[in-house]
Amino acid sequence: MTRARSTALSRRAFLVGSAGGALVVGCALGPTGGPAWRHYRRTGELRPNAWIRILADNTVIFALDRVEMGQGTTTSHAALVCEELELDPKKLKIEAAEADRSYDNPDEQLRIQITGGSTSTRTSWQPLREAGATAREMLRRGAAAKWRVPLAECAAIDGAIHHRPSGRVASYGELVQEAALQSVSRVELKDPRSWKWIGKSIDRLDSLPKIDGSGIYGIDVAMPGLLTAVIVRPPVRGATLARLDASKTRARRGVVDVVTLPQGVAVVAGGYWEARTGADLLQLEWHEGRGAAIESSELFRAYERLTESRGKTVRDEGDAYAATEARPGRTLVDAVYRLPYLAHAPMEPQNATAWIRNGRCEVWAPTQAPGVVRFRVADAVGFDLRDVAIHTTLLGGGFGRRLFADFAVEAACLAQRLGKPVKVIWSREDDQENDWYRPMAVSRMRGAVERGAITGWLHRLVTQSVLFSEGGDFVGAMVPNGAPRALRRLLEHSAPRIFLRATLPDQTSTEGAADLPYGIPNLRVELTTADPGVPSGSWRAVGHSHNAFVTESFLDELIHAAGLDPYRARRALLARHPRRLGVLDLAAQKAGWGTPLPAGVGRGIAVHESFESVCAQVIEASVERNRVVIHRIVAAIDCGLAVNPGLVAAQVESAVVFGLSAALKQQITFKRGRVQETNFQSYRALRMFECPPIETHIVPSTADPTGVGEPGLPPVAAALCNAIFAATGKRIRSLPIEAALEAT
Repeated sequence: MTRARSTALSRRAFLVGSAGGALVVGCALGPTGGPAWRHYRRTGELRPNAWIRILADNTVIFALDRVEMGQGTTTSHAALVCEELELDPKKLKIEAAEADRSYDNPDEQLRIQITGGSTSTRTSWQPLREAGATAREMLRRGAAAKWRVPLAECAAIDGAIHHRPSGRVASYGELVQEAALQSVSRVELKDPRSWKWIGKSIDRLDSLPKIDGSGIYGIDVAMPGLLTAVIVRPPVRGATLARLDASKTRARRGVVDVVTLPQGVAVVAGGYWEARTGADLLQLEWHEGRGAAIESSELFRAYERLTESRGKTVRDEGDAYAATEARPGRTLVDAVYRLPYLAHAPMEPQNATAWIRNGRCEVWAPTQAPGVVRFRVADAVGFDLRDVAIHTTLLGGGFGRRLFADFAVEAACLAQRLGKPVKVIWSREDDQENDWYRPMAVSRMRGAVERGAITGWLHRLVTQSVLFSEGGDFVGAMVPNGAPRALRRLLEHSAPRIFLRATLPDQTSTEGAADLPYGIPNLRVELTTADPGVPSGSWRAVGHSHNAFVTESFLDELIHAAGLDPYRARRALLARHPRRLGVLDLAAQKAGWGTPLPAGVGRGIAVHESFESVCAQVIEASVERNRVVIHRIVAAIDCGLAVNPGLVAAQVESAVVFGLSAALKQQITFKRGRVQETNFQSYRALRMFECPPIETHIVPSTADPTGVGEPGLPPVAAALCNAIFAATGKRIRSLPIEAALEAT
C-alpha cells in the first residue's frame, strides 16, 4: 500500500498564512496587576482580563465573545467563567462583546473574532476558565492583603471571599480596589470533582429575555431619528441598472430619499412599511447580463460531465483505478449523487443599523463575525478601524449566513450618505434570492467488492470553493489592525483566487470525503472546482453536509452488494478507530439494531466525524405514496466533555431537524438566473407534525470538549436514505428526497 498523500490545505491554516501570522491576541491572561490598576483608576472597576468586569456595587459583567444565535453560548460560556470565579451563573450580567482583537477566536489557526465551525466551546474551554480563575485569585489576594492574613485562609464562595478563622466576609465588589493591585501570572484550575456547573444541565440564561421581549435582536434596534431602508435588488446577480423612475416613490408619504447603490436602489423612509410600499412603486429596468443564463438543470448536466474526467487528487491510497476495473469475481457499483444549492433561511432576515457621527461609525448587527464586519465597514466608508464600533445583538439564527457583512455595509453606506442613523431590513424574499448558498455538488462514485469485502473506492467530486467566496473577508479581517490598507486589500483580493484556480484544493469542499476513515485498501478522492457564477458560502456543517450523505450512502450500497449487515460491516471497517466505534455501538444498541420492525418500515444507519466530534444516527422510516414517514431517530455523539448536556442534546436535535428539512424538502433552483424558492411556501421546513421522536445519547468523556453545533447534521440524510432503501429497495441518490421520489 502506498503512503497516503494529501494536498488539501485547511481553511484556517490558509487564512493565517495569507495574513502573515502577525496577529494581535488582545488582553492576555498573564500578569494583570499593572493594567488592572490603571483600569481601576480610570473606571473604579476591576477588569482582570478582556472578559470580566467587577463593579463596586457587586455587579459582575461577562463579555460574551462568541455570539448567541440559539446554540446556548450565553449559558455554557457563563458556566465556564463562573465555575472558576465561584459565582452562580444566574448572578452574572452578560453583555455581547464588541468587535475587538482581544476576542479573536483562540483556535490556533483562526485568529479572528468569529462564531462558527463549532469552535465556540472547544476554543473557549481553557481561556474562559483561566479568566475566571485569574479574577478569583486576584480577589483572594486582595482580601488577604486587606485583612493581612495568609492567602491560604481566604476562600472564594458564591461571590464573596471568606476568611474562615475570623469569620470575615467581603463581597467581590467590596474588594475591587485591593484586587486591582494584585498580579497573577499563573492560576490553578479546580479539580473536576468539585465542579458545580460544568457538566450539569443548568437552565438557559437567555430564555427569559427571549420570552419577555427584553432581548434585543438586530431587527429590534431603535434610536431617536432612526430611518429604515429597503433595497430593491436586481432579479439576477450581476445585473446593472438601466432605467430608474422614482417619482411615484418619492411622492409616497413617509419616504425620505431614494438612493442608488451598487447593490440596487434603496428607498429610505420613516418606517419599514413606508419604505417597503415605496419600493413597490419604483419603475426599474435592468441589464441582466450573463447571470440570466444560469439554469439549475444545465448546471447539473455540466457538473456531471466534469465528473467524467479526472480532478485534482486530494487523497490516494493503493491503486483505486486498478481496483475498480472490471474483472471476473469482482462486483462493481457505480453511482452519481446530486445535491442542490441550499439557502440558510434564518428566521430573522438580514438587517443592520448604522450611525455615523463625530467622525465615528457605529453599527448594530446580528453578526457571527464582528471582526469581519468591522473590517468591511471601515473599508466601505473609508474609516480607520479604530473609528468603527460593532455592537453585536442577539441573532435570530445564523447557520453561516451571518459570517458575511453585506447587510452591515449597506447600512453604513446609507448612514454616511444621509447623515442620520439608518436601519436596513431585508425581506424574506431578499434573503432567499440574495443568499450565499450552500454549493451544489455532484459526486461520481465507483466501488468494488470482492469475496465479501470492499476493495476499491473512487470518488470524483465537483463543487464550488467556499473559500473563494469567504476568504477575502477572513484574510482582510485577520491582517493586523495597523497594516496599510493597500496591503489588506491586496491580500483580500488575491489570496482566495488560489482556490478558484484550484492551485490548492479547498479543504471545505472535500472534508468528510478526503478523510474517509474506513479501512478500504484502494481509495482515491478527486476534486474539480467549478465557478458557475452563483455566490456560495458556509452552510451548517459546510462540506460535511454534502459529503457525509454521499460517503455514508455509497458505503451502504457497497455493503449491500457484499451481502453484509450495515452496522456490523461498518464496525469491521472502523477497527482502527475506537472513538467512532464507541459512538456507532451506542447508537445501534439504543436503537435496538437487528430487532424486528413493522412491515414496510426500514432501519438505516450512518456515522460521521466532523468538527472533532463523532455522531452516529439510526433512523426508522417508511414510504407511503411517495411520502416519507419517519418513525424514530436515535443519535449518539462523542463531543468530549459535555459542558452542558442539555444544550448538547438540544443542539443535536436542532441539527437533526435542520438536516431533515434539507434532506426531505429544500433546494434552491435557478431559471433564467432567478431563484425560484423565494419564501417558505416553496422553500419548506419540517413542520412540527412531521418531526419524529429524537433520542440523543452522549458518550461519557473526560476529554476536552469538541464541536457540538454542527456534527448532528451530516449523518441525517444518509441514515434516512439508507432506511428508505431498507424499507422499499429504492436507492435515493439525489436530494431533496421528496422530489427524487416524485421523479421515480
